[in-house]
Amino acid sequence: MDADTQHGRLPDEQVELAVEIFRMLADGTRIRLLWELRDVERSVNELAEVVGKPAPAVSQHLAKLRMARMVRTRRDGNQVFYRVENDHVASLVRDAIHNAEHASDGVPSHHRSADSTITRIAGRGRSR
Repeated sequence: MDADTQHGRLPDEQVELAVEIFRMLADGTRIRLLWELRDVERSVNELAEVVGKPAPAVSQHLAKLRMARMVRTRRDGNQVFYRVENDHVASLVRDAIHNAEHASDGVPSHHRSADSTITRIAGRGRSR
């Protein structure tokens, strides 16, 4: 049964799957990888360069994320490209990062705009 349509207790299976997703997100490298993949697909070598980790380590993290169905692959010749599995994964990572920004002082970057109103608001204290 879908959690969106259920009006009572969450099924144990869905809770366990959600816990597994959070376990996958409990690693900084995996968060960085998913962040880089939220809007674009990339190869292991591109990802390794962007996150500053060796390609074999990045490959191992991607394999875990793939097993957790958080990323998918596309093969082009001898190269494999990764992307997030769906918009829910991208939103989950984006929301986690945006929520973390609220823990710091000032106006979170996702609330900033090009106009100077934000600068005036930031001077009044913390934005929550």
